[in-house]
Amino acid sequence: MALKLLTATNAGQGLRDNDFDWCVEGELVHIGTVCARDQGDPDGGCGCGRSFAGLNSHRATTTAMVRDVPGFTEDDRVLAIRSSLEQQGCDPSFAEHEAALLRCLVRDWPVGVIVERRLDEIVVRQVVQP
Repeated sequence: MALKLLTATNAGQGLRDNDFDWCVEGELVHIGTVCARDQGDPDGGCGCGRSFAGLNSHRATTTAMVRDVPGFTEDDRVLAIRSSLEQQGCDPSFAEHEAALLRCLVRDWPVGVIVERRLDEIVVRQVVQP
């Protein structure tokens, strides 16, 4: 069985006027921290309160898609998160915990679902056929 992963996508962009996608299509994403500017408003000027962070590009997108990646393992997910945290000068010891949170987040969503972030809420925006 393939592993479901949360990935950057430009699909579903444009539903909100302030959507953006600066990630690499299909790269793994995680839920980054929110700065003081956006802390009370996901539509704040920074954009971090409404976006996902690309693990490789270290850029952001307001839409993410659940994808099946055959051959990708849970160890691969942890390693990708650990590597991204290290590249950004962050503590990599949180990688396993973050991987578990992401695994739980996507567990019940079908492959092809597009989600958006509104601060601490991750909600389905659209379902597409993979």
